[in-house]
Amino acid sequence: MSTTRVAILGLGLIGGSLGLAFRAATTERIHVTGYARRPETLELALTLGVVDVVAATPEQAVAEADFVFLCTPVLQMLPVAQRALPHMKPGAVLTDAGSTKRWFAEAIRPLLPVGIRYIGGHPMAGREKSGLVAAAPDLFRDRWYLLTPAPDTPPAEVSRLQRLVELTGAMTTVLDENDHDRITAVISHVPHLAAAALVHLLKKEQNPAETARFIGGGFRDTTRIASSDADMWADICMTNAANIAASLDELAGVLNEAARLVRAGDRNGIHAYFSAAKNLRNSLLLQEQGEPK
Repeated sequence: MSTTRVAILGLGLIGGSLGLAFRAATTERIHVTGYARRPETLELALTLGVVDVVAATPEQAVAEADFVFLCTPVLQMLPVAQRALPHMKPGAVLTDAGSTKRWFAEAIRPLLPVGIRYIGGHPMAGREKSGLVAAAPDLFRDRWYLLTPAPDTPPAEVSRLQRLVELTGAMTTVLDENDHDRITAVISHVPHLAAAALVHLLKKEQNPAETARFIGGGFRDTTRIASSDADMWADICMTNAANIAASLDELAGVLNEAARLVRAGDRNGIHAYFSAAKNLRNSLLLQEQGEPK
C-alpha cells in the first residue's frame, strides 16, 4: 500500500479534524505533517494523535507533501501559502478549507509555481466550539465537502482530491467558486450574523441579565452559532462582502414584511408567513434526508 503525504497548515477545529480523519483511514495509508504557529498547539497535536509529525515552519511542512491543506482563518491563508509555495514539490496540490472561495482563488492563482495546482475546498461542517481541542475524526462524516476547481483543472486532478477527501467520510461535489460564495452567504454566513444580531438585540433590553434568566430553547438553539470564533467570521465577512451584504438586505426586507404584518394585526398574513416557512423547511429536511450517505 503506497503512502499519501498530507501537510495541514493550521491545526484548529478543521485542520485538527482532517488530521484525525486521515490518520483513521483504513483503505489508504496517509502520513500527516502538521504546522501551527504556537509550539503548544504542535505539542497538543502530537499528544492527541492528530498528526504523525510536526513542523516548525510552513516551508518544512510542505516539502514532501502530495497535498497541502490550508486550514488557517481566511485572511491568514495567503501569507502562509506564499511561504509554502516555493517549497512544494512538482505535482503537488494546494487546497484549503476556507469558507469563502473567490477572494483567495484570485489572489493565489497568479502566484502558483509551474507544476503546482490549486483546487479550492470547503467542508460544510463545523461547530460553535473552536480550536484543536474541539477536533473530531467524524466531523465530516456524511457532510458535504465542496470543491471549487478552476475550469481548466484536469478532471483527474479533481478526482485525486475527491478520493482523498472522501476518506474522511465526507460527500464531495464540485461548484463554481462564484456560485459557492453566493450560496454560502445565504445558508451559512448570514445565519451566523443573524444569530449574533439576536444576541445584540438582547443587549437592548432594559435589564439584559434579568431577561437572560428566562432564556429557553428557542433563543438558545437559534443563537448557538453566535458562540463561534470571531476572528474566523470577521475574515469571512471581509472576503465575501458583496454576497453577504446583498443577502442581509434581502433578510431585512423579509423581516420588514413580518413587522408590517404584525403591526397591521393581519392574522391571515402572519399565519401564511409561518406556514410557508414551515412547509419549505420541512421539504428541505426531507430532501436532505434523501441525500446519499
